[in-house]
Amino acid sequence: MKKKINEKKNKNDELWFNWLTRNFDSYEAFTDFDAGKNPEVVANNFLSQHSIAISEVIEKFDDEDKYTLEQFQKLIECEWHVFRILRNQIESRKKITLVDFKKRKKL
Repeated sequence: MKKKINEKKNKNDELWFNWLTRNFDSYEAFTDFDAGKNPEVVANNFLSQHSIAISEVIEKFDDEDKYTLEQFQKLIECEWHVFRILRNQIESRKKITLVDFKKRKKL
């Protein structure tokens, strides 16, 4: 994660991952989702808006940066699985009907 955005401006240097995180966090993705856009389109819109800065960083990527990116991708995939499992558990909970066998009807 050594590569920086805006290397020409020393006081504005920022590590590429910090820059990406800050800019993506401030990106209004939910506005796009509300407009019916899928996550891939939203990601492409973000990349399009920041294409110059992103291309500058990609040109300078080395093996350490690629490794870091791969590790973050694994972490994000893991998080996605956790969210999917939680959603499935919540959905299955709604389908379960509890039966109280202690309360039997007397004939």
